[in-house]
Amino acid sequence: MSDRARIKGHIVTRTVRLEASRASVWKSLTDPEVMVKWFGDGVRFAALEPGATGSIDWDGYGSFPIEITEVVPESSFGFRWSGIPAEELDEYSTHVRFTISDAGTGTDVTVIESGFDTLPGGTRYRRERLEQNREGWDVELDELALLFKGVTE
Repeated sequence: MSDRARIKGHIVTRTVRLEASRASVWKSLTDPEVMVKWFGDGVRFAALEPGATGSIDWDGYGSFPIEITEVVPESSFGFRWSGIPAEELDEYSTHVRFTISDAGTGTDVTVIESGFDTLPGGTRYRRERLEQNREGWDVELDELALLFKGVTE
């Protein structure tokens, strides 16, 4: 069961309910070997700690640098990332924050992406980036849900 991504001002948010433990969901959000099963074709970061850098790569789209901003085991994970393929983070980056919480027999995962309102390029560009990322989170979180579909713990 999941909600469609919603836009609130200059924020994208979506919640997905997974029939999985918090520990399993946490691993899917923070372990590069599991992340590539639902989010990107290549994921790497130096360490799972604030300040660590890395990238998320998509075949045919390029490499998107990240910097981890928050790590609270089995609770929340955040990072800044470039919204466009780049060598390093710059003024085109936004912030992504995942929170996980108990939900009946499963776990809710909420993603909130913010920072679109401060992007350079004007209103039209900001709106296009917001819409692209909203659509992207629909696809990516649907893939996350499929990863857990049929898995019993």
